[in-house]
Amino acid sequence: MRSCLAPGGLLLTQFLPQPGRAQTSPPPPLYATYQYQAYTVYENASTTPPTKVPGVGGTLVLRPDSTYEKRLRIATPSGPYYFNQTGRFFLAGDSIRFVFTDAKGTDVQRGTFNFNPAKKQLTISINGYPAGNKGVYELIAAGANPTRTQTARPPKPTGRRPPSSRKGRR
Repeated sequence: MRSCLAPGGLLLTQFLPQPGRAQTSPPPPLYATYQYQAYTVYENASTTPPTKVPGVGGTLVLRPDSTYEKRLRIATPSGPYYFNQTGRFFLAGDSIRFVFTDAKGTDVQRGTFNFNPAKKQLTISINGYPAGNKGVYELIAAGANPTRTQTARPPKPTGRRPPSSRKGRR
């Protein structure tokens, strides 16, 4: 640990960055329950424009103890897909890491974030595979008024009822 004496004799040790130690405490307004508003996939090797994934919903909870809960839902014509994670998150500047354990073991998702405290909007870009690909999530704190009208919408009806809701013919 380094120490530094400021003019007037104030010891600045605790204010200096510590080598090899990432900042793990975000500014307090970042801790909240967020609602997923949009998800866009960027493919580095593709010449097509980014894919805006329809039917996005769910929540992301970021807690002061650096734990998180992700409950992402993507509605598709064949039914919803759920992506649930619990784990820890770590911040260093505008970088964010999500560490979690799933059926395959411990995994880490890395990316960047941008938080707009005035609008309570959070944008998270997660690095994908292969390198250069990424997924960008747009979130808004629960209770905030979104400035965009994008919401999670179910898939368009096909005009047919699911088999379980069809009435038998007589």
